[in-house]
Amino acid sequence: MALLADQKTELISKYRINKQDVGSPEVQVAILSQRILQLNDHFKANKKDHSSRRGLLCMVARRRRLLKYLKSRSAERYTTLIASLGIRR
Repeated sequence: MALLADQKTELISKYRINKQDVGSPEVQVAILSQRILQLNDHFKANKKDHSSRRGLLCMVARRRRLLKYLKSRSAERYTTLIASLGIRR
């Protein structure tokens, strides 16, 4: 269920701010969004997997907190990120 290494490096290279950036809020939100999409596909086949559902809810909450932080720091970066990821906010 985890992201493959090449998928993760692709996301990092797409959303990073500078060359050494791997932990900015944009990168973290992009990785979490990809993992959330993967878990949504998992739940279509496994409806009774409640322990993974709890993990999904934790990831959604973490993404929401990161987006709130990014919005308070830079509204322009926030709007470009949610537009590129297609997050409803």
